[in-house]
Amino acid sequence: MDRTEQKDWQVIRFDGMDLSSIDDEIAAEFPLTVMVNGEEFATMVCSPSDLEDLIIGFLASEGIIRFYDELDHISIDEQKGFAYVTIHKSLDSLQQDHSKRFIGSCCGKSRQFYFKSDVKTAKTIYSRLTISVDQCYALMAQLQKASEQFIRTGGVHNAALATPDELFAIRTDIGRHNALDKIYGHMLQNRIAVKHKLIVFSGRISSEVLLKISKIGAGILLSKSAPTDLALQLADDLGITVIGFARGHKLNVYTHSYRIEEAKEL
Repeated sequence: MDRTEQKDWQVIRFDGMDLSSIDDEIAAEFPLTVMVNGEEFATMVCSPSDLEDLIIGFLASEGIIRFYDELDHISIDEQKGFAYVTIHKSLDSLQQDHSKRFIGSCCGKSRQFYFKSDVKTAKTIYSRLTISVDQCYALMAQLQKASEQFIRTGGVHNAALATPDELFAIRTDIGRHNALDKIYGHMLQNRIAVKHKLIVFSGRISSEVLLKISKIGAGILLSKSAPTDLALQLADDLGITVIGFARGHKLNVYTHSYRIEEAKEL
């Protein structure tokens, strides 16, 4: 089966009352079942690109692995839609925490983790990285310019690992969570330190997205979309600077504004 990131589809298009028939590019949707140590672990619906990055980042985000070296082997059968992963440890004890609901507290604050695996993998960020407002505008412009698949299909999200001056790893997926997992997997495979880096993102900032940023270890999340209230509560607690609605020459800083150079005096 041809696993391309987009397909041509014949559509009938109306422009006002003018009618035309055209071939339109549609984002591909690909189900991938991940088998860990011979057991079915999860099925993800994703874009069929950078799948190894996705699998590694997903397993790290779920607390199944912490480092790339904990993986013995990964093989992907794209024709059948299966990925086969072997790891050093037993999956039994890990699966017990994978889907159990947990709401707890930390340091006197209400840290509302949904799952026990998040308690183990989410971390407070102490990054001293700072960024200027103009750098934020420039990074978002770079992401939008580089988002060729979004321009063609309008059906994907993009995430990028960046320094304040430039993007240097961009991943695309129909799922915003998957795009972040692909970035995380790329970092783990290539042993890229996050200390002086941030995440630039196209999607809405939900609590799940915020927790993934925490697990990656980035101190700044720059997005063109809106946050949720729970995401901001978690960001405030976990020490993450959230910048949203970064569009054109406007943006909102929601948490930990001391990392924004122009906001230090406020």
